[in-house]
Amino acid sequence: MSEYAHPEALVETSWVADHLNDSSIRLIEADEDVLLYEVGHIPGAVKLDWHVDVQNPLSRDFIDQEGVDKLLGGWGISNDTTIVLYGDRNNWYAAYAYWLFTQYGHKNLKILNGGRAKWEAEGRQYTKEVPHFSPVTYHAQPADESLRAFRDQVLAGLGDSNRRLIDVRSPQEYSGELLHMVNYPQEGAQRAGHIPGAKNIPWATAANPDGTFKSAEELRSIYEGKDITPDKEIISYCRIGERSAHTWFVLTRLLGYENVRNYDGSWTEWGSLVRSPIER
Repeated sequence: MSEYAHPEALVETSWVADHLNDSSIRLIEADEDVLLYEVGHIPGAVKLDWHVDVQNPLSRDFIDQEGVDKLLGGWGISNDTTIVLYGDRNNWYAAYAYWLFTQYGHKNLKILNGGRAKWEAEGRQYTKEVPHFSPVTYHAQPADESLRAFRDQVLAGLGDSNRRLIDVRSPQEYSGELLHMVNYPQEGAQRAGHIPGAKNIPWATAANPDGTFKSAEELRSIYEGKDITPDKEIISYCRIGERSAHTWFVLTRLLGYENVRNYDGSWTEWGSLVRSPIER
């Protein structure tokens, strides 16, 4: 993994297996299918339910600084703990959690390369035992919102020659053929299509069949081939920002791009805004 800009952001299954009893490390499983954890998980891993654990339904935003303190501290995670995130679907929600916890200033974050799929394919140990950790005091930093893009910023930048938008949804969602791929009522939009000028690079393009990330050379070819280059301001989006967080991770951690933001309002917001411009 030394080919990547930040190889420390990834760990392999063998590394995790060797550190299962390391008290300075906390495994967090974050799945798209939130029922998988109960089926079996890596020993010592806690469950992050993206439906409830990191969402504020009243403000339709993430939990605040105090909420992060309570969440991570409740799992026995201190500011010095190394967090290793993993999950299903090529680590889709693991990358989402990585992006969120980065905003709140946690330094020691890693993703298990290949996630659940690779761990299972290698026949490694699973358990149904839910671990319990003594709560500790955690101090999150104020959210660094330079990692996020908001609708007014996206709208104001349309036509900017130095900006590139990446729509990481499926080609069918991008073209407007489908309104959304997954039937989550809270994630519906009124219209189908994409933000004007956005390039379509589906998020899973960055992954190998076994769920691991493609090589740095392959990744550069994918993104630079669509004029997504390090000198540009990049904004990624999908439906609610989870798949686009995966692309944010690839660009910032694996390729070293320095100016990348995730528009987590994404198509659920944009596709329902009155007079927001769209293309099909």
